[in-house]
Order: sequence, then C-alpha cells, then structure tokens
Amino acid sequence: MAMRDSFNEINITPLTDIFLVLLIIMMVIAPLLDQQGLNLAVPDVVKQEDLKDAKLITVLVTNDNKYVINDEEVSEDNLESTIKQMLPDNPDGLVIQSEPDSVHGTVVKLMDKARNAGVKNVSVIEG
Repeated sequence: MAMRDSFNEINITPLTDIFLVLLIIMMVIAPLLDQQGLNLAVPDVVKQEDLKDAKLITVLVTNDNKYVINDEEVSEDNLESTIKQMLPDNPDGLVIQSEPDSVHGTVVKLMDKARNAGVKNVSVIEG
C-alpha cells in the first residue's frame, strides 16, 4: 500500500514546458501570417454612360490579349510608359474594357502597370 500512496500527484512541469514552447512558436509565426503575397484592389464595375464627362484613359483588352489605346495597339513593354505619358491629360483614372474572350491575367497585368504608372482609379466596363 505504501507504493500506491507515492503516485497520487501528477507532475505537470513537462506539460507546462510544452505549452510554453507552443506559445512561443505561435508568437513567432503570427506576424508572418499577416503578410500578403499580392496586394490587389478589386476594380469598380461601372457603366459606360457614367464616363461621358470624365477625363479617362480607355484601354481595350482584345480577345487575342492585346492592348489598344486610342485605336492604336500598344505592346506590353510600352504599356506603362504610354499610360504615364497620357496621365497628365487624363487625371480621372483608367477604364479597362475587356472583350469576352480575353484572358484574366492580361487584365491583371494592365492593372498592375497602371498602378505602377501612378493611376489612382481603375474601373472595368462590362462587356
């Protein structure tokens, strides 16, 4: 009976050590979870009638994934510089008009280049 009396308490020190290690790991990992790989703003969807008086740059993304500004095709390499040149005369923003079969990635590249060029407002026209 003396043997049984000696095991009446549980040693919680190892359990406490494990919880402290888990707490430290969570404290180290938590700030890393806040970082986002790609910071994208969701574009506004507007109707074409609302754009009549605004000074906007309109870019058409065609079905074969080419960029057209003022009826002139612009290569992807020159897109950012072209938008930068047009921005002072068209300060209200950029409108993306994409044809139905254009690839989503092409529109995202255009949005990225527009943001790099300094465009504050990017809108997408339906259709």
